[in-house]
Amino acid sequence: MLTIDNLRVFNIRGGGLHPVLVELSTRDGIKGYGEAAVAYGIGANAAAGMLSDLAHKVVGQDATYPRNIWHEIYDNSFWTKGGGAIVFAALSAIDQALWDIKAKSLGVPVYELFGAKFESSLEVYANGWNTDHDDAMEWAKAAERPLKDGYTILKCYPLATRQEGGTLRHVQRRSLSTEEFKRAINRVRALRKVVGPDISLMFDLSGGLNNDQLIRFMDVCTELDVTWVEEPVDPFNIQGLRNFAGRWPIPIAAGERVYTRQGFRNLLETGGIDIVMPDVGNCGGIFEAVQIAAMAESYNARVSPHNCASSLCTAATVQVWAASGMGMPLETYPYFSDANDYVQVLANPPEKAVVKGRLAVPTDPGIGAEINLEAVNPFRCFDFKADA
Repeated sequence: MLTIDNLRVFNIRGGGLHPVLVELSTRDGIKGYGEAAVAYGIGANAAAGMLSDLAHKVVGQDATYPRNIWHEIYDNSFWTKGGGAIVFAALSAIDQALWDIKAKSLGVPVYELFGAKFESSLEVYANGWNTDHDDAMEWAKAAERPLKDGYTILKCYPLATRQEGGTLRHVQRRSLSTEEFKRAINRVRALRKVVGPDISLMFDLSGGLNNDQLIRFMDVCTELDVTWVEEPVDPFNIQGLRNFAGRWPIPIAAGERVYTRQGFRNLLETGGIDIVMPDVGNCGGIFEAVQIAAMAESYNARVSPHNCASSLCTAATVQVWAASGMGMPLETYPYFSDANDYVQVLANPPEKAVVKGRLAVPTDPGIGAEINLEAVNPFRCFDFKADA
């Protein structure tokens, strides 16, 4: 048995991010790690608290059977059914750590437990490369850095504005001013001019625009040969996806704020989604993401996992990508670590291993992550240990 005898939570702050990590330890000394993917926005303290609330359902259980523990939590915690970001971020972190333990106990990577390694390396794309500029042309010229670093696929937030501290402020009350809308159009046109015709571009709209501005913006995206547009409508606006299905020859992506197979089934049934984006750190975990990817295939949709968190979540996401047959390029934020107070939670961050826009699928046991304990230990906030 792989009996769990301790659950530990790290509530990390640094570099404008706030990753929440969980460490599960077994009686025979195997440690597994996972991340609750609420490293941006609001919710880190709540996710850390949710992990502490769920600890008694995990400690004392056998990590040999991660799905048993997943269902014990899902079926018997009440607010999990129909729940949202916080409860599923916590459950996702626990699930990652359980699969990490199980795979380590067998001496294999997590993807081998799902019987697949479709590729030995994967394409990745760069996000987070242009938060320092509001001027349209300077905003676009920021793309020169990831291009120089070998990335050929870029994603960005053309509608957002920069806030103090470098974070982004997205569209407010469903509309942009005339000036803001013109700036967004100028940004994307300038960006295509800067990068040329052969670089893939994706635009994340963060579910912000009203219909009339969205229609006009999407028409411009069609001119620019955009690879996909992400979250064109609010995640609650399922009917909006149905209404716009097939209107533009641009793939539509969504899913970072959708949870479990049930949530993604509802998304796919709109007929308005071409690319699903489950986040391993909040969709329900590793196995849930694998199942979501399999379900997407039955709808002829592709999968590009959402990933905006610490390097631990990147490592876990690579495991899911390797086991999923419809994988598209994986999201990375290669420049998070530029911030002076950034906390690098891994000794072997995948982002530093990217070469010419590709990342090798690791063969190390578990999720392939070596935790930087010196960096994370100061942020330890909770321990729940089994009775002796």
